[in-house]
Amino acid sequence: METNKLLNLVKKHGSPLFIIDHDIIRENYQRFKKALPGVQAYYAVKANSELEIIKTLFDEGSSFDVASYNEFMDVYNLIDRWREKKKEFFIWDKIVFSNTIKDRETLRRINKYEPLVTYDNMDELIKIKENCKKAGLILRLKVPDTGSQVEMASKFGAEPGDALSLIKKSFDFGLKVEGLSFHVGSQCTNFENYVSALDITSEIFNEARKRGYELDIIDVGGGFPVPYDFNGPRFEKLADILNKEFKRHFSEDTEIIAEPGRFFVATSSILVSEIIGKARRDRKIFYHINDGVYHTFSGVVYDHWIPNFYSFKRGKKEICAVVGQTCDSFDKISLAEHLPKNLGIGDYLYTKNIGAYSTASSTKFNGFEGAKILHVNN
Repeated sequence: METNKLLNLVKKHGSPLFIIDHDIIRENYQRFKKALPGVQAYYAVKANSELEIIKTLFDEGSSFDVASYNEFMDVYNLIDRWREKKKEFFIWDKIVFSNTIKDRETLRRINKYEPLVTYDNMDELIKIKENCKKAGLILRLKVPDTGSQVEMASKFGAEPGDALSLIKKSFDFGLKVEGLSFHVGSQCTNFENYVSALDITSEIFNEARKRGYELDIIDVGGGFPVPYDFNGPRFEKLADILNKEFKRHFSEDTEIIAEPGRFFVATSSILVSEIIGKARRDRKIFYHINDGVYHTFSGVVYDHWIPNFYSFKRGKKEICAVVGQTCDSFDKISLAEHLPKNLGIGDYLYTKNIGAYSTASSTKFNGFEGAKILHVNN
């Protein structure tokens, strides 16, 4: 978006202003479908749970990966209206509940919808048997996640050596395992993680079928890299690898699904923040802005995200710090931003590619409200 348009929007709506461009979300969805035509995308709602984003992706044909009852119902309420026009309806086509650990009350509440849910251990399996017998199951496997921005293996996934016994126990309980899933870690730039994961998964999948268990689904999770800068690997390169591995490992009747979150929304959004204070501390300029790590820049903490700042004004640049508005000294967004030294109170900065894991994990710490969210082209 052009800088003069950004300035006009922030002058009209105030700051901090979080602008979501739905045309970019559509472009990202179509880019995914073009590169992986045989894969159904289940948008990971946790990346950005704005209802307008869910609606845009729903209209594009996306399905959804949810992690809580509230996320489940946000999607289901859209499906319920859509179902009136579509007589052939199956909830698994639109929602996978991919949080491997679910409380009993959530399981009881979603049971009537006959959901597709994940599990990765025996205690979860017993809990599903007792509270959500109508569910279809996907067993999540532990796979390598070396080099990913956010690792997953330390908290989720069954050991591959335990997989077949967990599948057998499910069927013994009268439940049906529909398939297998994995996640190589968020913002994965090491594509060998996918190759190793598919090797592990296919061996278990094909052996389970040999034993008479009718598994149908392979869920390759998320982790698809976003072009935060020009140094990252291209998604199309990964897609080419995946398409070849799918053909090598699985028969044509296997349903392949994925859970892109960051890939759809990260590049869709820009934040405009205002400089509310300026000080020189230890010979470095500190720009205090009306946002921070407890708010839109929460991804700096939770997502290991490296922020970026751009100024609307020109001037001689030097290394500056950009810090948040709260009274917590931890609220330092970046201590090494190359910005003009002549910026003053009331000037604006903007940050690109901030659509994922930002407003989704924002808090109201210190009594500060989060950025105003503005949807364009929706």
